[in-house]
Amino acid sequence: MTGATETQGGGPGAASASTPADAAGSRRAARESRGGRSGGRAEAPTGPRRVVRSRRGAWGCLAVLLVFVALLAVAAVILQGPIAQLFAATQGPADYEGTGDKELVVMIHEGDTGEDVAAALAKADVVKSYAAFYKLLLAESPAPVFQPGAYQLATKMSARSALDALLDKKNKLEHTVVIPEGTTAAVALQSLSEGTEVPLADIQAAAKDVASFGLPAEATSLEGFVFPATYNFTPGVTAHDAIKTLVDRQFKALDDAGVTADKRWTTITMAALIQREAGLREDYYKVSRVFYNRLNPQLWPSGLLQSDATVTYRTGNTHLATTTDSERADAGNPYNTYVHPGLPAGPISNPGDLAIDAALHPADGPWLYFVSWNLDTGETIFSATLKDHEVAVAKWLAWMKDHPEYG
Repeated sequence: MTGATETQGGGPGAASASTPADAAGSRRAARESRGGRSGGRAEAPTGPRRVVRSRRGAWGCLAVLLVFVALLAVAAVILQGPIAQLFAATQGPADYEGTGDKELVVMIHEGDTGEDVAAALAKADVVKSYAAFYKLLLAESPAPVFQPGAYQLATKMSARSALDALLDKKNKLEHTVVIPEGTTAAVALQSLSEGTEVPLADIQAAAKDVASFGLPAEATSLEGFVFPATYNFTPGVTAHDAIKTLVDRQFKALDDAGVTADKRWTTITMAALIQREAGLREDYYKVSRVFYNRLNPQLWPSGLLQSDATVTYRTGNTHLATTTDSERADAGNPYNTYVHPGLPAGPISNPGDLAIDAALHPADGPWLYFVSWNLDTGETIFSATLKDHEVAVAKWLAWMKDHPEYG
């Protein structure tokens, strides 16, 4: 068909949510103390004059010394955190050393800013922190200019090595496209254009002919049926053939998982939801179970999945982890699972093999709730009761208070 080859892309959520800037602050505290008395000398009232050395003086000095040592110990404990923060601040943001470890391909899109590039590199573990790379960019003169496309990089590169690699034309891969798990169709099509050099307008026009790709009758777009992977295309590929390569690869994933044609729509819709909601690999199957339990009227009479990810898919605020009261109450949003029971109106992302498998094989468990309380690590708490869930939510809210960039 098109002569394209592919390898599966990065880990869960590789393109979802933005990566925040790392921050280091410093605080200083000090304590002063003073006190203690020294002993004097005593003379005999009569007779030959003699000096008597007072033991009081020695014990007084010892007491002062002990108090001073104790105060130093207390100060060391109190100041340990601020001193460590001050040290971290003076040392600069966390950074890897060297030119990298495991090879991988990263996409840079048309219009990406320095912040976008820093975020993408940090999320892919190319650099250790957003701040390390972005600080380097700010120090460069003239400011680096990045060309959209796919780049051969590696994990665990120093910020300097990563920047040098991005600016080296030898590392720009021709006719290569990277689509991470959880990417929306709109972003995937943009990547396809940038990697193949087929005009985006042509890609978008071809994508509108949904029926020509053999999608289920319920599909009104390519959403959910663009398999996330790294593809290498032959020069001169047409827009239709390039898209068909991605769609056919998703069909293959479904066929390999044992999904029959009549089950493709519901399987992909559930898998796409799991892909957006799950963080750590082992949580995919638990997240799947929560949603299936909520579809069970005996366990969850309302049938409302209550997923923020479905709401933000329609609002376009997919970079946020939260939704507003008005957004959750909007019945005009067909993807709003706070007001519309059952699965969302359609897929909200493009899932990979893991999410598809989780949709087909949910874990066994009584869970009805989950909350990813740490959005940096993806750590998630699953609960079977509202009481336990409220405790988990309080933990998440405390974390969000300390990380306002996610709100």
